[in-house]
Amino acid sequence: MKIDARNLSRVLADPGAWRILLLHGEDTGLIKERAQDAVIKIAGSADDPFRVAVLDRETHDKLMEEATALSLMGGRRVVRVRDASDTVLKPLEAFLAQSSDTLIILEAPGLSSRSKLRNFLEKHANCASIGCYPEEGRNLESSITRMLAEHKVRIDSDALHWLTSRLGADRAAARSEIEKLCLYAGDSGSLTLDDVRASIGDAGSVSLEDAAFAATEGNRIAADTALERALAEDTSPIAIARSFLGHLHRLRRVRAAMAAGVSRSDAVKALRPPVFFKRTASFNKALELWSLPALTKAVEETQALEYACKQTGSPDALLCRRYVSTLTARAAMQARR
Repeated sequence: MKIDARNLSRVLADPGAWRILLLHGEDTGLIKERAQDAVIKIAGSADDPFRVAVLDRETHDKLMEEATALSLMGGRRVVRVRDASDTVLKPLEAFLAQSSDTLIILEAPGLSSRSKLRNFLEKHANCASIGCYPEEGRNLESSITRMLAEHKVRIDSDALHWLTSRLGADRAAARSEIEKLCLYAGDSGSLTLDDVRASIGDAGSVSLEDAAFAATEGNRIAADTALERALAEDTSPIAIARSFLGHLHRLRRVRAAMAAGVSRSDAVKALRPPVFFKRTASFNKALELWSLPALTKAVEETQALEYACKQTGSPDALLCRRYVSTLTARAAMQARR
C-alpha cells in the first residue's frame, strides 16, 4: 500500500501493523532513521542478535532464511534489508504466501517508480511503501522543532527560520546539527538566533551558501572553490541545486517588491529568515546585477538542474559545475557593464 502524507505518522508510529515496510526516496539519512526507529519499536533494540537480522547487498540471498527463522528468545523478529532492489521480489512473494509475524524492512534509496518491487508492494494490503524525500519549508521546520522537543529544547521563531535555511537536505546531517544544538542549549532548554549562529557557525551548508552568494555576484574563483568543497563533503547535487534555488528565490522576492514600489532596504528587511549580516554586502551586490526577468530565468534553469540531477545515471556533479559556471559568468558580465 502506498502511504500518503496524511497517514504517514500513524504508520510510522505502529510499524508492527505491516509485514513489509519499503522505505524509498532520495534522502538516505531519513531512510536509515525511519528504518532504525521501526526496528527499535518492534525489537526494543536496533542490534538484538536474536531478534534483528541485517542483510546487505551481498547477503540478500539469505532473506527467506532470516524471514522464516524463529526467535530463540521469543518476541517478533525484524529483518532489515539494505540496498533493496527488484532482485528481492521473488523471496518476498514467497514470504507473503506463508504465515509469519516477522517484519521485513527494505531500505531502497533511489528505487524507481517503475520498479517491479515497488509496484508489487504498493498494491499489497499488508505492505507499506513510504517515500523518504528531503524536507523543506514548513515540513523541515516541523521536523526540527520535533527533534529539539525530544531533548526538551525550545527554539525562537527567528532562530528556527534561520536554521531551516542553513541545514542541508540530508536527514542524517540535519540530525547531527540538531544534536550539536541540544548540547549547546544545555540546561537552559532554549535557543535564540544568536545561540544557533554561535553553535552552527560556518558549519552545515556553509559551502553551498558560499557558492550561491559568490556565483550571483560574479566571483568565479570563490564560487568554484565553494562548490568543490561542497562536493568533497559528499553534498548531493540535488542539495546544491536546492540551495541555489532558495538563494535565487530570495533575490527574486526582493526584486519583485522593488518593482512594486518598495525600497530595496525595506524589501531586504522583510525577508524571513533575515539576511545574515555578514552576507548583506554580497546580497545587495547581487541585487544590483540581476533584474527581475533575469532572476526568473535563473530560477527556471535551477529547477531544470534539480530535475536533471534526479535522473538515473545523470552526470550530476558535472551538471552542477556547468550550471555554477554559467550563472557566475552571467553575473560577471553584468558587473562589467
